[in-house]
Amino acid sequence: MADETRTPLRAPRAGEAGLMAPAEDAGPPPLPVATPEADLRPYLPGIEPERQVDDWGRSERIEALFDRTLVDFFYHLWFRCEVEGIEHVPDDGGALLVANHSGALPPDAAMIAKALKEEHPRQRTTYLTAEHFFKGYPGFSMLLPKIGAVPAHPANVHRLLFDEGRLVLVFPEGRKGTEKLYRDRYRLRRFGRGGFVEAAMRARAPIVPVALMGAEEAQPVFAHFGLLQRVTRLIYVPLTPTFPHLGPLGMLGYLPAKFRIRFLPAVRTDQMGDEPWEDKALVQTVAHDIRATIQEELYDLVGNRRSVWLG
Repeated sequence: MADETRTPLRAPRAGEAGLMAPAEDAGPPPLPVATPEADLRPYLPGIEPERQVDDWGRSERIEALFDRTLVDFFYHLWFRCEVEGIEHVPDDGGALLVANHSGALPPDAAMIAKALKEEHPRQRTTYLTAEHFFKGYPGFSMLLPKIGAVPAHPANVHRLLFDEGRLVLVFPEGRKGTEKLYRDRYRLRRFGRGGFVEAAMRARAPIVPVALMGAEEAQPVFAHFGLLQRVTRLIYVPLTPTFPHLGPLGMLGYLPAKFRIRFLPAVRTDQMGDEPWEDKALVQTVAHDIRATIQEELYDLVGNRRSVWLG
């Protein structure tokens, strides 16, 4: 009778059958534990110089195409932008730019970004936070990231400000500012719950208020078509001097109002305590003060203006 006892199978040891023992230091070093005190910025992947699209989807080729055509024309020839206080924007590191918002299809973001690209001594690039409802528009939702727009989320703002040291432009009025009728021009809407202040506090980044004059007259809104808004499912369908009677191209029908962009002294957030964002009263106070500062500057700009078209 054959012996049924068999030798159990086992995995070969290192050194047997030509196998070599693995080195003790093989593999990448472990990442540090992600604690609030840990600085993980050195572990971000390096930027490849030959890349044309960054991690946010921003395309240098598409952005340059828009900049050399539409933006350059509107900035220099149509709106004839004048810039004041550009020295208040830091030369390096993250900073949150907070501006007033107006116009049916607002040109203010492009003009502010253009000013920082041309007038600032470091020619700084600006990222814009965009509302989530833009995702519902095919084509437009694909274009926005290509020209520097990122979804308006605190995590995105924190990474841009703290990790990457970028300039981020926000409009706390949101769609309430663009829906504003012409009779309410230069009257700022409520700045929400101060989320932009909390984001800047967490990133220890300065807040630079920006007052822009001219967009209210460049594309004034006289009324809204509620029925068309429900049919088209747009955020609103405004009546402007060129829309809707000139069709979709009427949305780019800006009047040649004179633009003036005024950058105001920065508000420091790195000297407000250890965790100032936990103090909701402080957050609301800072947001209210920034809104009041921009409102006062707008009144000053409009009050000293001689002509809507000539400045």
